[in-house]
Amino acid sequence: MSDVTTLQPAGVAGMFYPDDAGALAAEVDASLARATPPDLHPKAVIAPHAGHVYSGDVAASAYALLARRRGEIKRVIMTGPTHRMGIRGIAVCPADAWATPLGNVRVATEARDLLARRSDVSVTAAPFEGEHGLEVHLPFIQRALGDVEVLPMLIGDPAPGQVSQVLESLWGGPETAIIISSDLSHFHDYAMATAKDGETTIGIERLNPIICQGDRACGYTGIQGLIDQAQKRDLRVTALDVRNSGDTRPEMGRDRVVGYGSYAFEYAASARISDEERRVLIQIAKGVVRQAAMDGGAAPNVSINGPLARTLTAQRATFVTLEIGGQLRGCRGSLLPQRTLIADVVENAYQSAFGDPRFPPLTAAELDGLDFHVSILSTPRRIGFESEADLLRQLRPDVDGLIIREGGAQALFLPSVWAQVPDPAEFLRHLKAKAGLAPNHWSASFEAFHFVTESFGEQPI
Repeated sequence: MSDVTTLQPAGVAGMFYPDDAGALAAEVDASLARATPPDLHPKAVIAPHAGHVYSGDVAASAYALLARRRGEIKRVIMTGPTHRMGIRGIAVCPADAWATPLGNVRVATEARDLLARRSDVSVTAAPFEGEHGLEVHLPFIQRALGDVEVLPMLIGDPAPGQVSQVLESLWGGPETAIIISSDLSHFHDYAMATAKDGETTIGIERLNPIICQGDRACGYTGIQGLIDQAQKRDLRVTALDVRNSGDTRPEMGRDRVVGYGSYAFEYAASARISDEERRVLIQIAKGVVRQAAMDGGAAPNVSINGPLARTLTAQRATFVTLEIGGQLRGCRGSLLPQRTLIADVVENAYQSAFGDPRFPPLTAAELDGLDFHVSILSTPRRIGFESEADLLRQLRPDVDGLIIREGGAQALFLPSVWAQVPDPAEFLRHLKAKAGLAPNHWSASFEAFHFVTESFGEQPI
């Protein structure tokens, strides 16, 4: 690339956001101040790209989280869809900096030049002229993160896996944040948009790329690429704010609205809900079991009054473990997310007390000595191995939960089982026995998956 600094001018200032520096800074700062996201630590976010008066507050919920890492984040990788010009694959801009009314934002030129060597990436300024999908994010980056480098990429019609491959090559460490620019559904009535965007949110939180198509999210190719990396790197997703223009600008009508959503992707191994949210889940689990025990085992009807934290309504898979005097009294759970965190804990608490086939139904006399423990599972990832010895070498005691599968047989151990069975070979043998397999069983069709948990309860297990 040339040593001469080239500047990408602000193309939509005065249209999608104010062209006056003072007014722009005040607008962005006000949106950030209104944001009340949960205490998460995302590696990547999805954020909308409409005019600031429409989607600025929704985007701010993502940027308020990134702002907590100000100083740590040095580089921002951005992807967005094209709205003006069709392109094939991925395009990067040749400019060395992007202009906004708040000043210039440096481009990560080393990363750009490295990316430009790929045959499926084009370096061209034309698609970026007047394109708002990336530019509207720059003032938020400037106010939330300060002086950082950015690498803006436009995604057209990429080959399968191309976006994921590019994100993998640029992933970096804590110094790098990833922003996927996308709005949600377009031009439905309010009720249809709310339902459709709710379905899309469930799909994103479940790391299901199939649901993210063009009629649901204009930046769907970037979302699909991020979800692929999230599956490989064991990230979990929390929706931060999902609304539409009927919510943010109701005076414009609700007959044809555009959906907006912000989502945080954080490493499952370090993710945690707050102590208060943990307390809420334990108390609800206790209440469900107590009510059912007093009613002779009948499942209670549970209703929640008032709003819930986004972390409690995110799609999660959980296990609930019951103990009496340090001895197991029931344990049931979900392998994959199929409902909200709070609903999954309710269901699995009840099933642990009254649906574990290893134990009789819980009685009211046992309630006072009952200890509760909740484990939130990450997405299980397949382990590739050539032999049992190879599998055992890859297991991480006290960290990995393990699922094994052979034909119709399947069994799971939570990471807490390592406390009783610390040797990997014994751990695997016990798990085979739980699945109904011989301790020395092995075959070419044997499968194993590992996961991590966020675990908490009244007593350590």
